Amino acid sequence: MKLLVPILRGRISPVLDVARNFILADTEGDKIVKHQKLVVESARITARAKKIVDAGTKVLICGAISWPLESLLVSAGVQVIPNTCGTVEDVIEAFLTGRLTEQAFLMPGCCGRRRRRSNNRHHWSNRRGT
Repeated sequence: MKLLVPILRGRISPVLDVARNFILADTEGDKIVKHQKLVVESARITARAKKIVDAGTKVLICGAISWPLESLLVSAGVQVIPNTCGTVEDVIEAFLTGRLTEQAFLMPGCCGRRRRRSNNRHHWSNRRGT
């Protein structure tokens, strides 16, 4: 599975819509088998979404994300896990070991994550109390 995280100084970038640097990790079970850097230079959300989808991303873990960008990604089949903070290594390890729901990885000011279904895909969100 391909997991994508936006990075800024070794941490999850706080706002996906302006993030430029990403780590794209190929995972098997709870291990990373390889990873590479991905650069997204365009500010247009359609171009950003296309680059993310074209990279083969199945799961995107990020900080804040705009509704339009999230909608484009989800409609393309990407599972988006927003409102996440922490070091890149800690967040990826927590995701792979099922601990990403811990409070320590929730961005300050966010009231929590709740699951909702979108086109039969599980999706994390805390927006509008859904």
